[in-house]
Amino acid sequence: MSDTDLGFVQFGDSGLQTSELQFGTWRFGRETEEGNVEIDEGQAKTLLDAYADAGGRYIDAADVYGGGKAEEWIGDWLAERDRERYTVASKIYWQIREDDPNSRGTNRKNLRHRVDAILDRLDTDYIDVLYLHRWDGETPTRETMKTLNALVEEGKVHYLGASTLRPNAWRVAKANELARAEGWVPFSVLQPRYNLVDREVEGDYLQFAREEGLAVCPWSPLGQGFLTGKYDREEGLTGESRAAESSRFESAYLTETNFDVHDVLDAVADEVDATPAQVALAWLQHRDGVTAPIVGARTVEQLEENLASAEIDLSDEQADRLTEAKGGPYANL
Repeated sequence: MSDTDLGFVQFGDSGLQTSELQFGTWRFGRETEEGNVEIDEGQAKTLLDAYADAGGRYIDAADVYGGGKAEEWIGDWLAERDRERYTVASKIYWQIREDDPNSRGTNRKNLRHRVDAILDRLDTDYIDVLYLHRWDGETPTRETMKTLNALVEEGKVHYLGASTLRPNAWRVAKANELARAEGWVPFSVLQPRYNLVDREVEGDYLQFAREEGLAVCPWSPLGQGFLTGKYDREEGLTGESRAAESSRFESAYLTETNFDVHDVLDAVADEVDATPAQVALAWLQHRDGVTAPIVGARTVEQLEENLASAEIDLSDEQADRLTEAKGGPYANL
């Protein structure tokens, strides 16, 4: 049983409240490049239990996680609980049928089909937050926003969000301007990649979110595990490392610059008697404009460690030291 008791924070300018740490399920049913399943059904439900025991009420998924298994397992788990006590988010974008271009993106046909499939897998009447997993440059913004608005009016979706790998504030601004002009529902939340070493959203993206009252719920807050302290500057990847099964991890994260950041992270962790992962999450929770990071884990112990970051108070000096360890591309803004 976790000692952590997660609180709630405002979901941007919407009327919704969200857990101060959200639970991400992208590893549920996921097969690695080596063919290993990261988290099976039993493990998934045990992790959901642990998150709920800590007061967590926000579960983040996508229709492609585990080929749909993540949503099925979440639905089975929710069937034994009060559905209304939980906020469930999912995402749509990636192609799901070979040789069928219409099964990709945010066109009306695909959005409607995919939402109905998500509802079936979750065994629920509505999705609390529906994200565009990535932006579709081929479908007109008007078609996408009009379709999303209709889904909200039909009660199948409550709130709308946009997830991204690279900053795209202008796309969201354009979409929200159109939605408001037409009396449609705009996006309420953004889901960017953001952590101590991935700083590309600093500047216009976060400033835009603050100005527009959009919630910001970062994914990959630990840099795919790099910020947990499990990697050594000299040894790099080992055969036992989960990330050793990712061909992109080494070049993206195991760099001298990032290890320099980790040195500062380790020093602050020693000062506050916490783990590097907890301090990295605490830093993110204290960033101006960040609403609630999305945490994941493969074990209950890892999850409880991550959730305990909500109890850590960093001094302004410590937070500034971490921030300055690696400036973003717009560090002076």
